[in-house]
Amino acid sequence: MKISFRNDVLKEAQRIISLYPRKESSLLPLLHIAQREFGYISDEVEAYIAELLQIPPIHVREVVSFYTMFRKRPLGKYHIQVCRNISCSLLGSDGLIDYLKKQLGIDEGETTSDGLFTLSTVECLGSCGTAPVIQINDVYYENMSREKLERLLEELRRGG
Repeated sequence: MKISFRNDVLKEAQRIISLYPRKESSLLPLLHIAQREFGYISDEVEAYIAELLQIPPIHVREVVSFYTMFRKRPLGKYHIQVCRNISCSLLGSDGLIDYLKKQLGIDEGETTSDGLFTLSTVECLGSCGTAPVIQINDVYYENMSREKLERLLEELRRGG
């Protein structure tokens, strides 16, 4: 199946490409657009971006595989990111990660079979004063405990 940007997104991509003296310099912004549009960077998306920029597909693959912000697989409905930096770790994030693995039946980087949850760890969420911190999609949950996390998972399972 051949993928492509919608017309309005393609115009945005072309505008961004025009800002750079060399097309390939717009690779990072185009990958961000592609991830926003397609949800993740599949092999087909890599090939499409390479075609747009007239560069070898391996150049796109190298960038996608280097930066952790680009996803190679779709995420669950709820992307749970647990901070494991020093403040969060000292205040219990490692235990929360273990709890999530057990409760969800997945490891870091995996998605539950129902597509509801993806579990990731991150180096820092920048909220050390309210550690441990978990981000679910775009929302921070601070001063997390196992009890708070248990209630939150139940609420999310109910669609909340």
